[in-house]
Amino acid sequence: MTLIPNVLTIAGSDSGGGAGVQADLKTFSALETYGASVITALTAQNTLAVAAIHDVPADFVAAQLEAVFADLHIHAVKIGMLSKVEVIEVVADALERHNRAPLVLDPVMVAKSGDPLLQPDAIAALKARLLPLATVLTPNLPEAGALLDRPAPRDEAEMEAAGRALLELGPQRVLVKGGHLPSGDLVDLLVTPDGVRRYPTTRVDTGNTHGTGCTLSSALAALLARGLHPPDAVATATAYVHRAIEQADRLAVGRGHGPVHHLHPWW
Repeated sequence: MTLIPNVLTIAGSDSGGGAGVQADLKTFSALETYGASVITALTAQNTLAVAAIHDVPADFVAAQLEAVFADLHIHAVKIGMLSKVEVIEVVADALERHNRAPLVLDPVMVAKSGDPLLQPDAIAALKARLLPLATVLTPNLPEAGALLDRPAPRDEAEMEAAGRALLELGPQRVLVKGGHLPSGDLVDLLVTPDGVRRYPTTRVDTGNTHGTGCTLSSALAALLARGLHPPDAVATATAYVHRAIEQADRLAVGRGHGPVHHLHPWW
């Protein structure tokens, strides 16, 4: 019998189903892994906006983490929305005690609608406690700028410079995502101490791109759990997300930024 890897998402819930924990669990299933979850925040959210955020108390986040690690053998961890310093602290404490698996950190700061998801005082805690634990850090261009307290990268050279600066904060690798580049074709850069690898792709003409960042980071975690080498995991995850965006218009979800099609390999 071939065992299915267990992947843990530590993230916020999206009531619209396109991002956050919901996107992560769909992605884990699509990529043939078993998903477990620790919910850090509840959002009242749809494809148009984030109407409200309810932070899960830090002690209950800690209780979820202890329950999962006490019983499940976790093969990879993905971290998404962590909006409060107290939650970041309990997550970091639990991971330092229990986790030895690859960890993908998606520094979720702003929703697709433009609504802020990370409190300003939490950025310093995120940098100090979680970036040094990351196997792969996956910022988009605004997030890379915010983490470095500088303008967002505007071209490939600035993306590489931001990736190298972020490496100095402790992650093993930085995947700088180029989805916000103004050019037609896009590129993501995997920056490591040994060099830079490019992952070019074409832009898809669709407005249904809600949850792309969550989906890429959870796909990467699933593939690392399955044993892929990080550069190969990034290539496979990027291809999966690109196809999910291409297939997004097959869904009819909401009147705003709709979700990508997470289950396109199976539906």
